[in-house]
Amino acid sequence: MTRFLVVLTDVRPLEGAERNERTSPERRRQVVGASSREAADRIAGAFMALGMVRAGRQRVKVIAVGRRPKEPAHLG
Repeated sequence: MTRFLVVLTDVRPLEGAERNERTSPERRRQVVGASSREAADRIAGAFMALGMVRAGRQRVKVIAVGRRPKEPAHLG
């Protein structure tokens, strides 16, 4: 079962040519879990209506977590 996280983050200023979320992630403001993509999209839509997001100071990310890899097809 795939779960989703909806993350509201601050947009960091461009400090150099490289932005790497693994080494220096953006500061999280809110994290909400959802059990379906539809629910995650509705939550993300609500976050996108916020003034700070509309002004470009914050951003909304929908991240799939817990996704199971597809089983390889059996040969033979």
